[in-house]
Amino acid sequence: MTKLKNIKVVVSDLDGTLLNPQHKISDYTKSIFQELHNQNYLIVVATGRHHLDAMAIIETLEVPVYLVSSNGARIHSPEKEELFSFNLDSEVVKNALNVDIDPAITVVLFKENVWQTNRINEKLNAFQSELKYRPELVDYKTLEDFGAIKIFFSCDDHEKLVKLKDAILASSSEHLHHAFSLPTCLEFMDKAVDKAVAIEVVLEKEGFTLEEAVSFGDGFNDVQMLSVSGKGLIMGNAPALLKDTLPNLEVIKTNAEDGVARYISSKILDREFVIG
Repeated sequence: MTKLKNIKVVVSDLDGTLLNPQHKISDYTKSIFQELHNQNYLIVVATGRHHLDAMAIIETLEVPVYLVSSNGARIHSPEKEELFSFNLDSEVVKNALNVDIDPAITVVLFKENVWQTNRINEKLNAFQSELKYRPELVDYKTLEDFGAIKIFFSCDDHEKLVKLKDAILASSSEHLHHAFSLPTCLEFMDKAVDKAVAIEVVLEKEGFTLEEAVSFGDGFNDVQMLSVSGKGLIMGNAPALLKDTLPNLEVIKTNAEDGVARYISSKILDREFVIG
């Protein structure tokens, strides 16, 4: 089987990508990433999740991992040292939320140690097997400090999120850019923040280039990362619109099939490394 040459860095999104549908890392995936580490590959996880939430997950890999979190607003070293942070100004967030928001939409502000929300959403809590990053119920009408890492909206009705996205961009496009990590999840970050930008910071620190990186993703917050990597790979479970947006990129197996690990095993590792 033809191997990818000159790849020295493996970058992966978490939800819908490295994680299976139960939001866990399978034993098979863990074994493959341990083999990557043994063969001296640099490993980067790039996620929309908050760093406290994501750290609890990547610890289960039991290998050194650079963490890009909140879509690029934070970078942590394998030793959990914060290397980069970028927060949204309170007035920018307040202005963004000063639009009509459908009552069906859950609103979340990612803060450093808690996430502030207008409602407790059990579906969002289900993404954490252990609640390392806790929700705090707030009334946005009386909140004083709107400063946040990012703004997050969740709703089962995608069209309601599209309407909200348009309303926020109408007044805040000079400060914010958006991404749908899932059709049910809309996120706003500062215009300077993106997974790809943060990944490049990590690679420069370690002496690698984007050309030497393979990246895996399944959401629209992965578009830049997938586009600028030496090899970008789209998960089989990704939305059809993402596949249409990046038609030149290869589509691999789904996250339910350990697509990332199976691709790494067959195309990247120096020897066939398959368990089971």
